[in-house]
Amino acid sequence: MLLVGAPGSEFRRAAELARDAGAEVTMADTPRDALALLREGGGDLVMIDVLADVVGFMKSLRAERFTIPVLACGIDASAERAVAAIRAGARDYVPLPPQRELIAAAIASVVARKTPSQIGEHSALARALALAVAVAPSAAPVLVTGEKGSGKESMARALHEASGRADPMMVVECAGVGADVLESELFGHEAGAFPGAVARRIGRFEKAGHGTLLLREVAALSPTLQTRLFEVLKRQRFTRIGGSEPIPFHARLIATTSFDLEACVTSGSFRADLLVRLGLVRIEVPALRARGDDVIELARHFATRLAETDGIAPRPFTDEALALLRRYAWPGNIHELEETVHRAVLLARGPAIETGDIIHADGTPLIELEENEPDRFHIESLIGRTVEEVERELILQTLERCHGNRTSASHILGISVRTMRNKLRTFIEAGISVSPAI
Repeated sequence: MLLVGAPGSEFRRAAELARDAGAEVTMADTPRDALALLREGGGDLVMIDVLADVVGFMKSLRAERFTIPVLACGIDASAERAVAAIRAGARDYVPLPPQRELIAAAIASVVARKTPSQIGEHSALARALALAVAVAPSAAPVLVTGEKGSGKESMARALHEASGRADPMMVVECAGVGADVLESELFGHEAGAFPGAVARRIGRFEKAGHGTLLLREVAALSPTLQTRLFEVLKRQRFTRIGGSEPIPFHARLIATTSFDLEACVTSGSFRADLLVRLGLVRIEVPALRARGDDVIELARHFATRLAETDGIAPRPFTDEALALLRRYAWPGNIHELEETVHRAVLLARGPAIETGDIIHADGTPLIELEENEPDRFHIESLIGRTVEEVERELILQTLERCHGNRTSASHILGISVRTMRNKLRTFIEAGISVSPAI
């Protein structure tokens, strides 16, 4: 974490609180000093005084292709300055004098925290953890696969911690970042390598040292970056953008994905040779719905931890509430479970958390999986039908199973409620019969 602003008692206090929250803190007096520190050592989070040139600082970050999150802060700052900082690209505004809770929340909102996906005793999880521990001492790259929210990053952290590597694990998000920005983030660049590159920048491959570099959602890499990554894995060295001197790569590489990379290879969107290099060791993180009673253990863990965080007296779950949690499909996996339990902790008013407290964010109830429901969607029934027909039947059958609840159906299908609404409107306009309950 990098604090940017004139040194003073409030900033020192903010630094102390950030360190208490587990952050490694560096301080810079000016935005120029901060940029110099970022070029040399990078960082995960910047807090900058609104009295500094926040707009200019954000422009410099974009010009030099930094993707680090920025929070604005200030002492009795005007609303205009706070709004200007947000419009310039700061994620949020934190008032000073600092409060411990605000500093901790700010750090937690932007620094990836460990999800307790290792909690539980299901055999599929035990096999995945055993494989992670077995390969941890080696330098071999590892590919961690699984559905969104299943705990792939937590598995990667478990692997890193078991490796005994002295340097920390660095995380890079590959999805939703422009190829040029991501290339600079990974490989760094030399001064003058492109317009805006006013100084040398150290990339994540270099800063990872002898630790672990985690590439989240590796399927999102552009063809050019796939080629560069393949060369890094093949030769164990790389060059900065605009540079010619080879730099050794010492870190262990872990990649995660929620996509079927074999299918991506078949479609031509992912290199087959890169998949071979990345997939030397594969760890499949099981979906939450496949982990049996682990759901109950995780729910109790989240309820206890979140009640403590929010200063609320802990409450047990009723048997009926636990049964509901156990039978729900959890399309959002562990992340969805944590969010759902958090709402229940906040909403519960009785001595225990009841089924009525367990709801989606929009207030609609969770829909349980129906026991022994016949599988109506056999592969044989798909042959000879168009993609549009299959999609339509899948949406309508899911809605029927969810008793017309669009939120539950959207969660199961992995689409937004807006997309669901637009699809249904298209069906109706095409003269397709849609149940009144839907």
